[in-house]
Amino acid sequence: MREPADEPVRMTMNGPAAPTVFLVDDDRGVLKALSRVLQGEGWNVEAFESAEAFLAQHDPNREGCLVLDVTMPGLDGLELQGRLAAAGQQLPIVFVTGHGDIPMSVRAIKAGATDFLPKPVQARTLIIAVRSAMEQDAATRRARADTDKLRQRLDSLTAREREVLAALAAGKLNKQIAADLGVVEQTVKFHRARIMERMQAKTVAELMHVAARLGITATPAAPGASSLGSAEKPTRA
Repeated sequence: MREPADEPVRMTMNGPAAPTVFLVDDDRGVLKALSRVLQGEGWNVEAFESAEAFLAQHDPNREGCLVLDVTMPGLDGLELQGRLAAAGQQLPIVFVTGHGDIPMSVRAIKAGATDFLPKPVQARTLIIAVRSAMEQDAATRRARADTDKLRQRLDSLTAREREVLAALAAGKLNKQIAADLGVVEQTVKFHRARIMERMQAKTVAELMHVAARLGITATPAAPGASSLGSAEKPTRA
């Protein structure tokens, strides 16, 4: 007797450091065949017979990618892709389907899928697609970790240093910033040096790159307000 569709079929390797390929397909034979191929490449594999079963156990902090069928009972592959996107989860997806068409593949790719493969899929084709998805996941996680470090450094700045950084990001000169803040230019230079130290930027150009990456810009000034965009007069340094 067939197991219920919401029961996961777990096929994992002993290697917690290895990324995981999450397989979702309502055909148990397909799950077993693809698992053998992917485990042969050294990846951990976890297989589920439904999108609902996958969602019930999914941990977005785990590294890997999703190999996903499109047409399934209940929540289908494209709907699962939409659920993950709505939750802000960027797990790369390789679609594998026997019922796909060009509009469907275009929709999946536009929504962020890394590949859209027709069944029966050749082992080599699947391996290449999964490897590409794994590389994308690793790169995304590295970039996210780097951004988190930059935000931690930004959080270490004082309120005045943040004002100076925003002004620098807007392209203002030290003397312009000093006039806006009502301080002497030497004070601005002191703040800029502290900012570069705390943000671990070796040059002003590097600091501007970091500011752009963090989305730091000076907001337009309201009538009668400082050109840094604050409706209140900035506090003296």
